[in-house]
Amino acid sequence: MKYIFVTGGVVSSLGKGLTAAALGTLLENRGLKVTLQKFDPYLNVDPGTMSPFQHGEVYVLDDGAETDLDLGHYERFTGTKLTRMNNLTSGQVYAKVLERERRGDYLGKTVQVIPHVTDEIQNRIQAIAEQSKSDVLITEIGGTTGDIEGLPFLEAIREFALEVGYTNALFIHVTFVPFIKAAGELKTKPTQQSVAKLREIGITPHILVCRSDRAMGKELRQKISLFCNVPYEGVIEEKDVEHSIYEVPLMLQRERLDELVCRLLRLETPPANMSHWQDILRKLIAPQHRVRIGVVGKYIELQDAYKSVYEAIIHGGVANDCGVAIEKIEAEEIEKFCAEKLLKGLGGILVPGGFGERGVEGKVRAARFARENGVPYLGLCLGMQVATIEFARDVLHLEKAHSTEFEPTTPDPVIALLDEQRQVTRLGGTMRLGAQPVQLKVGSRAAKLYGAFVVNERHRHRYEFNNDYRKAFEAAGFHFSGTSPDGKLVEVIELADHPFFVACQFHPEFQSKPNAPHPLFRGFIAATHAYSCQRGL
Repeated sequence: MKYIFVTGGVVSSLGKGLTAAALGTLLENRGLKVTLQKFDPYLNVDPGTMSPFQHGEVYVLDDGAETDLDLGHYERFTGTKLTRMNNLTSGQVYAKVLERERRGDYLGKTVQVIPHVTDEIQNRIQAIAEQSKSDVLITEIGGTTGDIEGLPFLEAIREFALEVGYTNALFIHVTFVPFIKAAGELKTKPTQQSVAKLREIGITPHILVCRSDRAMGKELRQKISLFCNVPYEGVIEEKDVEHSIYEVPLMLQRERLDELVCRLLRLETPPANMSHWQDILRKLIAPQHRVRIGVVGKYIELQDAYKSVYEAIIHGGVANDCGVAIEKIEAEEIEKFCAEKLLKGLGGILVPGGFGERGVEGKVRAARFARENGVPYLGLCLGMQVATIEFARDVLHLEKAHSTEFEPTTPDPVIALLDEQRQVTRLGGTMRLGAQPVQLKVGSRAAKLYGAFVVNERHRHRYEFNNDYRKAFEAAGFHFSGTSPDGKLVEVIELADHPFFVACQFHPEFQSKPNAPHPLFRGFIAATHAYSCQRGL
C-alpha cells in the first residue's frame, strides 16, 4: 500500500481537493486502484448541521454519511465508491477517544493528544487501507498548515510516514504563489513561509503544487526549489484553468506529476491514457450546441452551495455535446418581481434542494412558470416538493396547500413528515439518508431515461409527499412514476402533458460523473436543447 498526503498552505480554498482528485484520475488511468479520504479539523461531527454559507454543500454517500464536498470531487473524478470511513473530523476523533476513556480502555492513563488522538487518526488511515484494498490511498488534510486545530492531523501523518517508510509515503503540499499587481510579479515568500511552517512540524514535502493565475517561469521555479528544499522537477505549476475544472488532470499530466509520484513511490505503471478525458474537454470547450439553464435557489451567491448540481448540469451537457450557460437566480428575487421577468428566455429551469422557508414561494412560482409555459423543468428534493405545492394550489385549487415544514397549520399538508420523523429532536444524521431503491413505473419518462425499472438513489430529507392526496393528483395528470419498492413513498413525479416536467425526492446530482452523466440530467439537457431550438432561443 502506498500513501499520499496532501496538505495546503497560505490560504484555504486553494483546490487541494481538486488536486487530490485529479491525481487520483491520473493514477487510475495508469492501472492503479485508488481511494481517497478527507480529514477535516473542525469539531463538528460532520457538516450535516452546518449552514451552506459556512461550509458549502453537504455531499451524501451511499451509506448515508453526510460529508465534505471534496468527497464529491473524489467520486466524480475517479471510479472509487466512498463510505463514511472516508471522511474524518476532529469531532469524530475526540468523540471516539472520550468514549474509550469512559469505558476505561486506556487503563487509567492520562489521555493526551499524543499518542491517543494521533493514534485514533492513524487507525482511520489503516482501516481505509484494509477496507479498500487499494494500491494507493490519497489523504487530504483540510485547512491550512499552522491552523491550531489541524496540528494533531499533521503530527499523525508525520508519525505514520515514519512507520510505513518513506518509499511508501509521499507528501504533496499545495501552496499559493500570488501575483502582486503593484510589483508586477509573482511572489514566492508565502510559499517559503508555508513550507517552513510544515518543516517545523517535522514534514518535508516531496512535491509542491503551486497555485497561481499565470505561468511561473523557470527562474521562479528554481527559486522555490532552492528555498523550499524541493527538487526542481517537484515544483509543479497549477494555473487557474480557463474553461473547466476537468482540465486539471491533463494540466497535471503535462507537468508529469503522476510520473514523478510513481517514481518516488516505486510504482511501475504505463503512462495514463487520457484520451476519453480529452474528448470530455472537447465537448466542454467547443460544444456543437448551447443552452441556458436557470437554477432557482436560496444560496445562489455561494458557488459551493450547489456544487454537485452545477457539475451534474455540465455533465448532462457533455452527454448531449451541448454547452450550458447556468443562470443563477435568487428565489427571493422571484418573490419581489414578476417570475416572467427573471425566467423568460431560459431553455430550462432547475430547482435544487434546500431547507427553511426563505425563498420557497419564489421556487413555487418558478415551478408554475415552467408548468404553464411548457419550459423543461427538473426538480430535486425540495424542487419536487414545491412543484407538488404549486400543482395543488393552481390545478387542484387547494389554495392554502403547503408543506408542514413551512406552514405547520396548513389545512392541506400535501408535503408532511413521516410518522417516524415526528419524534426526532436531534438534527444531525437523523434524516432519510443514503442510497435507497426506487421502483420506476413501466412506460414512464423516468424509466425510459434510466433504461431500468429499479435504481438506487441517494436521499437527504425529512418531509415526504402526503399519500392522502395521491388519487386527486393522479386524476389531474400529476403522475407518480417512481416510488419506494413498497409503494408507500413517492420518489419521482412527472406531468403527462408537458415536454419535460420531472422532479424527484432524491439527489441524483450526487451520482453524476463527467464520463457517466446522470440519466435525469442527460434527459433534462436534451429536452432543454429541443425546446431552445423550437423557440429559437
